[in-house]
Amino acid sequence: MDISIVVPVFNEADNIPILYKELRDALDGLDREYEIIFIDDGSQDKSLDKLKRLKRPHPFIKIVSFEKNYGQSAALKIGFEKARGDIIITIDSDLQNNPYDIPKLLSYIEKGYDVVSGWRRYRQDGLKKRAASTIANYIRNKIIKDNIKDTGCTLKVYRKDYIKRLKLYNGLHRFLPALLKMEGARVIEIEVVHRKRRFGKSKYGIRNRILKPFVDALAVLWMKKNTMNPEIKEEI
Repeated sequence: MDISIVVPVFNEADNIPILYKELRDALDGLDREYEIIFIDDGSQDKSLDKLKRLKRPHPFIKIVSFEKNYGQSAALKIGFEKARGDIIITIDSDLQNNPYDIPKLLSYIEKGYDVVSGWRRYRQDGLKKRAASTIANYIRNKIIKDNIKDTGCTLKVYRKDYIKRLKLYNGLHRFLPALLKMEGARVIEIEVVHRKRRFGKSKYGIRNRILKPFVDALAVLWMKKNTMNPEIKEEI
């Protein structure tokens, strides 16, 4: 298996068929074997039904359904565990990430990078949401100095051997580039398209955009300061 696409889903029934078609269009031109793993995070709408209908004729689709809503970190954690591909790609299910950016991001893996993180330079969200993200990114950069402009962009590409090293705790999906840098990964941030939400509602508010990420950033700072990477002078 070359590529695993991990897609967290929570109440995105109207978006799923469109996302699936766009993913197929973007991936079929790559001439690589792939799988698409949908993680239904306790959806209360028809998301799971839509996913099951898609899977029937398409064996390369996997579905993992949670009993209740656990959040994006949990969805990504399970997706990473189930992924068989040498390269793992994460993307939101709300259609705001553009699957047609995937080939561009993959080209940087081919250039030797281990993590390619999307940067939504021109955000298509409301002022309140954009302001909250700007503040959160500023605070995170001040605390852990990871030099990532937009860590909240779910569209990312990882080499599996790096992502499998991490033990992912609740809320730390926002810090994956920083955590992987601590593991020695070569990380690059690339501008991607960002689109307006067409269906459904955003799942984030001030508390989970600023307050919790601030506390999580302090935990990552502790991890960064206490990570041990001794340089070996000689081994006999």
